[in-house]
Amino acid sequence: MIHVYYAVLYGFLLTAILGLVASWVDRKVTARVHYRAGPPFLQPVYDLGKLFGKETLVPNSGVPVVFVGAPIVGFASAAAAAAVLWGNILQPEAGYAGDLIVLLYLLVIPSGCLIMGAFASGNPYASLGASREMKLVMSYELPFVVALLTPVVQSGYTLEIGAIMAWQWEHGAVAVSLSGVLALIAALLCIHAKLGLVPFDIPEAETELSGGILIEYSGPCLALLRLMKHMLMAALPVLLIVLYLGGIQTSVTGFLWAVLKFVVLLALIVVIRNTNPRVRTDQALRFLWGPVTGVAVAALILAAFGL
Repeated sequence: MIHVYYAVLYGFLLTAILGLVASWVDRKVTARVHYRAGPPFLQPVYDLGKLFGKETLVPNSGVPVVFVGAPIVGFASAAAAAAVLWGNILQPEAGYAGDLIVLLYLLVIPSGCLIMGAFASGNPYASLGASREMKLVMSYELPFVVALLTPVVQSGYTLEIGAIMAWQWEHGAVAVSLSGVLALIAALLCIHAKLGLVPFDIPEAETELSGGILIEYSGPCLALLRLMKHMLMAALPVLLIVLYLGGIQTSVTGFLWAVLKFVVLLALIVVIRNTNPRVRTDQALRFLWGPVTGVAVAALILAAFGL
């Protein structure tokens, strides 16, 4: 089982630091693409510190308990998911049957909290953003789960994260096979939508909904939601490394390889964000349920036949 210090030291502290760095890289590269200087290295920390020092305003038409509680639960679930992931990386033998299912469940909760918090605000723009978020979740969760079944099938139908990594250490990375490459592509597109980045930023859509699901949030609640997003930006690429790219070994060489893999995945995410316009809700649904799901299903069928 995952110890408490994993949740504090790795689930929160390490993942938060890694997420803040990834967020800065994303903003810096995006700024350079736009011929801007971009923010300084500590800008994400400054932003969070500024928000934590402000007051949280609760709309009169909202439901205070749900409005304030949603960011707390969402942040806690992101930290718990990261703790499960890091716990399996540091102690693969300490995992348990079905911990991959638990991880997937924890990764869904942040989106659900965004939806509940937006509806609880009583703002029509926030409600429209929450409606879009619901459709987006239904769009990417199906291909995401199907894509994650490919390493499960290849590793002997195990749902233990540590066992999947151990299988890759013995037989090679899942992504070196045809089915693994296809599943990795589908999973990468799904986590891009899960992060709510362009072209899948339709729930926020500042130019259309003035912030959408986050329009009424301020102060510490908004800081927790942004920190939750930063942590997911670190945890989701690490999940792809663990399941598709050979896992992470606790050695100097293994750590350096993991950093290189993380940088490559982050670069792909930044490239996708800066080379595509925002899509409509129906376009996102057709794309994720169509080509992405088709690629994920094809990868699963190929994996079942040993390809």
